[in-house]
Amino acid sequence: MAKVKFIRLAEVINKKQDKRVMSVSIKPTLYDCTGMIWFTDIQLQEGPVLNGYAPHTESRLEKLKEDGSIKNPVWFNGVVRSEETIILFNVGETSAGLDIHIYPKLSMSAGTVKLSQGIGGQQVSFPREIEKDDDLALLASTRTCTKNGVSEPKEGFYQYSAAWDSKHKVILEKGKSSRVLFTMQEMQDGGEPF
Repeated sequence: MAKVKFIRLAEVINKKQDKRVMSVSIKPTLYDCTGMIWFTDIQLQEGPVLNGYAPHTESRLEKLKEDGSIKNPVWFNGVVRSEETIILFNVGETSAGLDIHIYPKLSMSAGTVKLSQGIGGQQVSFPREIEKDDDLALLASTRTCTKNGVSEPKEGFYQYSAAWDSKHKVILEKGKSSRVLFTMQEMQDGGEPF
């Protein structure tokens, strides 16, 4: 696998008239490319000076170490019936991406399975029906969503766990249940950011 490389691009958008902007559409277009590309942190700001820039965390984070060795990933396994809030303990110093597998005990209608942070932020839902014993995987570590190993559409965000503890809401079709597996690689600061 090639090394992931993030590049910051900035463009100036000049208005034709001195009027208020009501909306902006951005359409990234690529030609003659292979591989994967991610667009992150698309931001519009007023004025000539960059004021909201945050560098990508990849260069500043490391996997959590205990006694000099990288700590193994942490697993949380449970059963959810209709709707549950799960508390995950993350002893790392910072947020960690979550890999989540959902194994329904009964088939569930399209759009009835949802995950979110806390009381509903960072929500993701799955627009297709999910059959009994499917392996629905939402993997922040690889930025993929699959059902039984095949790419599956999602609507919303990959999930993460905040440092120390965080609440995660799992919503299923009413009256249905599922096994749920959360996995995370806890992270720590990797040194001075600059």
